[in-house]
Formats: sequence, C-alpha cells, structure tokens
Amino acid sequence: MSSRAFVCVLLIDLHFPEASDLKGKRKQLRSIKERLRGRYGASVSEVDHHDRWQRATLAAAFTGRTAGELAAFCDEVERWLLAHVADGGVRVERTLVSLDDLVGLGDPGPRSLEWVARGAR
Repeated sequence: MSSRAFVCVLLIDLHFPEASDLKGKRKQLRSIKERLRGRYGASVSEVDHHDRWQRATLAAAFTGRTAGELAAFCDEVERWLLAHVADGGVRVERTLVSLDDLVGLGDPGPRSLEWVARGAR
C-alpha cells in the first residue's frame, strides 16, 4: 500500500550576529516562529541553544498528501528563510518521510496510528 500522508521536518540553525543579548535574540526568533506558524502552518519549537544569545535551532514540522507537493512547499519555506534572515545566518536540514516509514513496515493500522499520536502505553 502506498502512503497517503507525508511529514517533513526542517531543522533550522539560525545565527543572529546583531543580537547583543537574549532579549534581542528572542524578538527576532519570535518573528520567525510566528511567520512559520501563521504563513506556512508549521508546528515550531526551539530545540537547541536556548541560552546562547546569537544562536538558535528550530524544528518545524509540515504534513502533506504527496512527497512531491510537500517537498515543493518546504522549498518555498526554505527560500523564505534564506531571504528573511539577516546576513545569511540560516542553515536548513530537511527530513521527509511517509507515515508508513514513521510507523513501521506495511500498513500502519489504527492501533499503530494511535500509538504514534499518543505514545506507547
């Protein structure tokens, strides 16, 4: 059975050379996170460098019906990041997988989907 759902996770490393403190970094980071959520519908979390005032790493997740559509959409997100983060201070790593790949081999079935959504019991 072919997968009917795909997930793409972008790991976004950011550098803010003009930030002079954590408050300055947070202001810039908040703007990027709000844009990713509002314009692109991303689920976004800061996952590294919480205490560094010039660095941050975000994870942004997206879903789609086909791998091709989702890859094209994530291309657009990456172009936006490259155009809007000052001084080229962005690097993006992409992982795109099918729901079948996430759940395991073959048809995931309802029990497996519940396990992914809620965690192992």
